[in-house]
Amino acid sequence: MRNLDEETITQAVLARHADMPNGRMKEIMTSLVQHLHAFAREVHLTEAEWAEGIKFLTEVGHTCTSSRQEFILLSDTLGLSTLVTAQNHKKPRGCTEATVFGPFYVDDAPEYELGADVANGMTGEPCYVSGKVKSVTGEAVPNARLEVWQADSEGFYDVQQAGLDGHQGRGTLTADERGGFHFKSIVAECYPIPHDGPVGRMLDAMGRHPWRPAHLHFMISAPGFETLITHVFREGGEYLDSDAVFGVRSSLIGDWVRHEAGTAPDGTSSATPFYTLDFDFILNPAPAAPAPSRR
Repeated sequence: MRNLDEETITQAVLARHADMPNGRMKEIMTSLVQHLHAFAREVHLTEAEWAEGIKFLTEVGHTCTSSRQEFILLSDTLGLSTLVTAQNHKKPRGCTEATVFGPFYVDDAPEYELGADVANGMTGEPCYVSGKVKSVTGEAVPNARLEVWQADSEGFYDVQQAGLDGHQGRGTLTADERGGFHFKSIVAECYPIPHDGPVGRMLDAMGRHPWRPAHLHFMISAPGFETLITHVFREGGEYLDSDAVFGVRSSLIGDWVRHEAGTAPDGTSSATPFYTLDFDFILNPAPAAPAPSRR
């Protein structure tokens, strides 16, 4: 097709993939082309601006490493991650809400026994975390698998620490038969997302800050239930109403309670003040498998 102009180019592109065999991909690509073209028309995008856009996306890709995912940061800071999470994790009333995954999850985090110190030397004030995993009907979910991860007191995850031998501030635990769990870690503190790269420059140009409120990550799974990916946010902390990645939910705010030096929840003696956090998680049942068809 020749002699295309700004009025005819969109339909020409759509016609080019009209016979795409994958129906879902055709739906997605058709909508993507339509919205991209509509965006360019709406803002009357200049060639110089589009070149800057391509340069920006190229820099985002080049910034990605095994320990830093700049594209996730871009998705998070534009609210796209929260939108996708919200529309894919609608749950019955009473279930714990899901929120963004974030860029600092690590596969195969070390396994810990209940009560262990998952901080593993990470800097911060001691904190003892406990709670229960339940179903929406209030029954215990036994032996649920909990993966937890968090930043240190300076706002850095272990994967951001050069030369660190092993993991800190993350681990995998198994709840007991009554759905109970408990472990030791450190107090969550607010921190900025990595903002020394293209996403940080974008936020600065938009007049936005890069800070996240203090939080602890959880991923909880159990047979017969949907996997839950969520945070618990610290009550009273900064940035709860201006989270750089739009992840806060009122139902996910928990109370870190400060205690003076003395006997800790695990029975040991703490020479310094410590905190406790008690938070229960309510899982949503997994959809029932469709019954086999009879012919």
